Amino acid sequence: KDGKWGFIDKSGKVVIEPQFDYVRDFSEGLGKAKKDGKWGYIDKSGKVVIEPQFDSAGTFSQGLGRAKRDGKWGYIDKNGKVVIEPQFDEVSDFSEGVAQVRKKGKWGYIDKIGKVVIEPQFDDAYPFNEGFGRVEKDGKWGFIDKIGKVVIELQFDEVSDFIEGFVHVKKDGKWGFIDKSGKVVIEPQFDEVSDFVEGFAK
Repeated sequence: KDGKWGFIDKSGKVVIEPQFDYVRDFSEGLGKAKKDGKWGYIDKSGKVVIEPQFDSAGTFSQGLGRAKRDGKWGYIDKNGKVVIEPQFDEVSDFSEGVAQVRKKGKWGYIDKIGKVVIEPQFDDAYPFNEGFGRVEKDGKWGFIDKIGKVVIELQFDEVSDFIEGFVHVKKDGKWGFIDKSGKVVIEPQFDEVSDFVEGFAK
């Protein structure tokens, strides 16, 4: 309204007056709000709980929020205290206790106190899911465990996340499925596939 953003509830009632330059969705009870070019966080009553001070900000996950200052990303807690100093070129949400971070063009993983648990070495990386991290190097995808050990060789052109113990993988232009040991359970033969849901995949 009048160039400002706020929030309404499902009945259309204004619950947080339009007063911000921009807002984003709530996560773990906090919403991102931009004022005078800086990002902070508000609670569901509209009260500013973390003053706008960051160049950019991300969602909260597992109690920590992504925050960018002077061109680098780090993490803050819900009081706005910097828990992991801004030092990374790019960061992600935490999943299963770790988050993927990019430094000098390579991706690795850190824990919730900022300790590097898997050195940045991959060209691309995704959040951990069912105990496995999906990583790519030199155009090939595979999976690592939480200490960085390759548990499924980087050999596929594309992979998805594990769902119900299976993951679909692409090799030589065709999709198939492997299990958590890396064993091929359905040979790559399909042009397209979906994840297993209740034992079935299409």
